[in-house]
Amino acid sequence: MPARRTFLDAGGRSPVTPRTAQALAAGLVDGWADPARLTTESRQARTILDSARGAIAEVLAVPQDNVYFAHSVPMACERIVRGMYAARRGRDRMVMSAIEREALTDVAEFIAPGAVDRIDVDGSGHLDVAAFAHALSDPRVAIAAVQHANREIGTIQRLDRIYDVANAAGVPLIVDATASIGHVDAPEHWDALIADPSDWGAPAGLAIVAVRPQTRWLEAWPAGDDPWAPGGVSVPVALAAAVALQERVENMERESQRQFDLVTRLRAGFAQLEGVHVVGDEVERLPHLLTAAFLYLDGEPLVTRLDREGFAVGSGSACGKAQFQPSQVLAAMGALTHGNLRIGLHPGITDGEIERFLATMPRVIEVVRQSMTS
Repeated sequence: MPARRTFLDAGGRSPVTPRTAQALAAGLVDGWADPARLTTESRQARTILDSARGAIAEVLAVPQDNVYFAHSVPMACERIVRGMYAARRGRDRMVMSAIEREALTDVAEFIAPGAVDRIDVDGSGHLDVAAFAHALSDPRVAIAAVQHANREIGTIQRLDRIYDVANAAGVPLIVDATASIGHVDAPEHWDALIADPSDWGAPAGLAIVAVRPQTRWLEAWPAGDDPWAPGGVSVPVALAAAVALQERVENMERESQRQFDLVTRLRAGFAQLEGVHVVGDEVERLPHLLTAAFLYLDGEPLVTRLDREGFAVGSGSACGKAQFQPSQVLAAMGALTHGNLRIGLHPGITDGEIERFLATMPRVIEVVRQSMTS
């Protein structure tokens, strides 16, 4: 194993910074009690939890009481889809883009089997807004879901136009912002939003659901102490999530531009390699993500070889149920689905590490090609 490790797979799970780790430790000391009880210790835990919710609500520009914690992104997706669908009695169809994450599409198909319309995207990953508008003209549509940005290719959707279409049709819009919050400004146009703290450098075990005050939803599940997170959530993790987001927001302007420039350098470097195609929008994209498709190569040996060289990268579907599952996102775009590498930067990545990675890639590609032909 190389002495130096470079983690380039931070799309969806980013390293925890010292400041966030300190917040987690403080939460373990001061927020261990059950915040639902009435003791002094519990009230202290409740204060920490409410402060964390308030800090996240400020970034999302929504009232604190309209931000909820869930145990995971899949649970957040299930709760918000079920809740908003149940509130739209008499309507039984859903509309979403062809590149939504499986956690959303799976619950939609489970709730409304055969009644989920998937709208195509173009070769850069942008939603076909005209087709989206046509689908929403059906009065049976209950809800629509369109991501803010894609966690594999980084393409940012044009949500202002998309929301205008949904609003004109009277269809509430769920926005998956699990790949974008903490990297770019939070989206303004949505009726409900899902966010993933582990993507911005918080410990795993928490997801965020935000709803506009006017958005209607019903508890379409058994009643409990907390409709979004039965049994409650970890107070220390919630505190760490809020601190991690504050740290990202404080440094966002400088750090996002730095990472955008590094990915631009990566895109240019990949373009010089034979048989390599970088997918996604070159300009309207998240600053930290990149996916490249490799002609006649498989993703698994590329990942394995790069790992031996000290580089952690991803491949296949970013939201699939199994490692190296072919990417439904790339398939929807008409790109290669198997021979791809997915790169996600984090604030700790340096210019030198990117240069070393680009210098290593030609040798790795040649080694993998030789192993496949031998």
